[in-house]
Amino acid sequence: MPREIRAVVFDMDGLMLDTEPIYKRAWQAAASELGCGLDDHFYATFVGRPNDDCEQLLLHRFGAQFPLAPFRLRWRELWDADATANGIRTKPGLLELLTLLDTLKIPFAIATSSEAGETEFCLRAAGLDGRFPVRVTRDQITHGKPAPDIYLEAARRLQIDPAQCVALEDSEAGILSASRAGMVPLLIPDGATPSTLATNAAFRVLPSLADVPAVLRDLLKSPERRADSERTDGTSQPIQRRNDS
Repeated sequence: MPREIRAVVFDMDGLMLDTEPIYKRAWQAAASELGCGLDDHFYATFVGRPNDDCEQLLLHRFGAQFPLAPFRLRWRELWDADATANGIRTKPGLLELLTLLDTLKIPFAIATSSEAGETEFCLRAAGLDGRFPVRVTRDQITHGKPAPDIYLEAARRLQIDPAQCVALEDSEAGILSASRAGMVPLLIPDGATPSTLATNAAFRVLPSLADVPAVLRDLLKSPERRADSERTDGTSQPIQRRNDS
């Protein structure tokens, strides 16, 4: 089926911005202060998911007695203090990719599991305020990632068919969300080795955002998604696609 790429939709945390270490420090420190340790393996299950989903995971692990209200206040205090003191770094290749999209006149948007206030704060702290007029945040949709809602809403606001959008993600929940929305999902893992489920849902798995322009140019050359039945993991060797369901 002919496909024409007309837009790009970005995740934010861990994909564009190096915020995941800040979240991890804040959540683990806040939980530890309240007597509930979050080990690295358990924390990894939070990545890419909205806060309300992560809170449910906490309640499932520690029970209804987990002090959720104090935890919310404390991790937010720690997060704000860290980000304010140290700023937020952008990921390698992001600025160059945005410049390319501007040059090619390809519109782009954000689809993030962060809420609107957090998103505005993060973009401002990273020096990106004003670069993303189209933003869809967790509080603006019903179901968070890995449901497709947030990417479908981003496509609606861009007024572009989801099948004509490339989605850039770093997490399993995010790549499943983009795939289920019918976009062309590119996975750029944020440090951790991606799961089989995530790699199978991705059109490509790439080392960094710096590798996106080459893939994007390749997609733009052909109106046909030549690799609908296969993907690559960033090397020259094709890998058989399997369904993510």
